[in-house]
Amino acid sequence: MNNIEIKNLNIGFVTEQGYRPALFDVSLKLKPGQMHAIVGESGCGKTLTATSILRLLPKNAVIKSGEIIFEKQNLLTLKESEMRKIRGAKIAFIPQDPMTSLNPLYTIGNQIIEAILCHKNISKQDAKREAINVLDMVKIPDAENKLNLYPHELSGGMKQRVIISTALALNAGVIIADEPTTALDVTIQAQIMSLLDEIKNEYNKSILIITHDLNLIGQYADEVSVMYAGNVVENAPNREFFNHPTHPYSKALLKSLPNESKNKLYTIEGAPPSIFENIPGCRFNPRCKYCTTQCKTEKPTLEEVMPFHSVSCFNYNFKM
Repeated sequence: MNNIEIKNLNIGFVTEQGYRPALFDVSLKLKPGQMHAIVGESGCGKTLTATSILRLLPKNAVIKSGEIIFEKQNLLTLKESEMRKIRGAKIAFIPQDPMTSLNPLYTIGNQIIEAILCHKNISKQDAKREAINVLDMVKIPDAENKLNLYPHELSGGMKQRVIISTALALNAGVIIADEPTTALDVTIQAQIMSLLDEIKNEYNKSILIITHDLNLIGQYADEVSVMYAGNVVENAPNREFFNHPTHPYSKALLKSLPNESKNKLYTIEGAPPSIFENIPGCRFNPRCKYCTTQCKTEKPTLEEVMPFHSVSCFNYNFKM
């Protein structure tokens, strides 16, 4: 089953000022055959959460506690040799910047074929045929000739399709996409998201997508997790999230979206805290208009407020 469950994950960094926590009891589920989006402002812990699944963390990162369950095993307890068999082959990673994710010294064919040969015991000729096939799958025209091109000869959208094709070549059941539309124009962004959606539906892949673009995930995601300052503050099905956002931060994010009927853009006052700021209680309380004394002293936990919809807030039942 292509599902991943993160349970109470706590990660921090060892700095010159000592240990600083960065993720606080993060919990979420990626269900089989679904696209699950993690949204939030820059620095909220989206990418850290995603890369922790593959254990691709900075050297000064420390996993304090928690579990990441995949195929009935905790990925955090596996040996590095065991993780190498999972990375790419079972859980693929699409990095943030397509412009710098491919090696400029090798053709795209060499790079896709090398990835295939690392995980499959097949001939180079068979690997080449598979490379052509996956380039066709991601709708790159004239795939056989495109194998001979270097990354600089491709557009940003084409580079991203090449990276996605590698995940398909290895037949990974889970794809983690970290800001897959970064540095692409609006038209290409929609094409890449539509491609990921087709891959999910046609090949029954599970996709965890990291993004700050609510408009894009509103069209394609099945589930949404909202992160703020290292916390998951809301988990909900897509339609439920957009129609009935519950956490004050979620409501503020959606209210900030551009709208033709608005004369003025709504902004969330203040800025997210850094990992060096120790904020007691709810970490959103300095920016929340509905903050109470309880919010400043006690830390809320994720509680189910509707079926499959959970929120981390003492005062979620308010109107904004």
